[in-house]
Amino acid sequence: MRAAFLTGIRTIEVRETPAPRIARDDDVIIRSRAVGVCGSDLHYYLFDSVGADKVTYPFIPGHECAGIVEEVGRAVTRVKPGDAVVVEPAVSCGACDQCRTGRPHTCRKLLFLGHYGELTGGMAELVLAPERNCVPLPAKMNVVQGALAEPLSIAVYAAGLAGSVRGKSAAVLGTGPIGLCVVMALKAEGAGAVFATEKAEARLKAATTAGADWAGNPDREDVVAGILARESLGLDLVFECCGEQSALDQAIALLKPGGTLVVVGIPLKARVTFESGKLRRREIRVQSVRRQNKCLEKAVGMIHAGRVKVDFLATHSFKLEEAQEAYETAAARRDGVIKAIVRP
Repeated sequence: MRAAFLTGIRTIEVRETPAPRIARDDDVIIRSRAVGVCGSDLHYYLFDSVGADKVTYPFIPGHECAGIVEEVGRAVTRVKPGDAVVVEPAVSCGACDQCRTGRPHTCRKLLFLGHYGELTGGMAELVLAPERNCVPLPAKMNVVQGALAEPLSIAVYAAGLAGSVRGKSAAVLGTGPIGLCVVMALKAEGAGAVFATEKAEARLKAATTAGADWAGNPDREDVVAGILARESLGLDLVFECCGEQSALDQAIALLKPGGTLVVVGIPLKARVTFESGKLRRREIRVQSVRRQNKCLEKAVGMIHAGRVKVDFLATHSFKLEEAQEAYETAAARRDGVIKAIVRP
């Protein structure tokens, strides 16, 4: 089969490689039809380390993957050949202390689709996954919507970690695909006023499409002042979705006493800082996010029911042979790109 290998910084090669085979009774082989280029994929594309983690090349990236079931192991009953599915990219062991206590996303032996040194990603014609990681798509959903359900699941999980969001004021700092999904998840769950910040003009406009009540560019205006002019007592919730120190500082400035900061973004640096006095005196809660936990099916259901409309996120489509162009487009944020989709 053909697959797109990330072979080094800013280098992708499409190669022939052995196709996956059924090895376990619960294995499923999926013909990959839509794979989103995620921000974490771009980290591996642009840098050879993320925080303290060193990237090892080559590997097949891509974890926002949906497609059509090609073949199943003899014990598989949930899906059959011809079914459309989205793949839950995190494969947990099911036996460690984390799995037993309902935290498979922090499994001690976790393996992740499209992560170097772990599992082969979706940027290939065929992908292997356990049956439990295959979420069927309703007949009215297409594979691109299926691929978009994966970033939406992270947003749904992040919103849930903040507790009940109904009626609460919130800001989303950084409206790339994940941030836009957070805006939509907050609105779908009944949040009050939602404010958004973003430096890229196309994504700033998309924040309004996603449902933000106000959107501002921190390169052009004082976004903290702009938001506090509308919510003078401060915000209940802030979701940091860009991994930038400046956004973390803005988050602390925006939160009211007893507010919650949910850190969704992934900083490239190994350390970030907080102004401890403000954090302590206001008793601000800081909640980090590790991918998502059991929210992919809910995300699929929200898209299917029309509670969240994700189609506008998929702005660009590429063939497998154009994977390098897909990554370059997404990395440079060219042509108003929000989400680049590769169609193996």
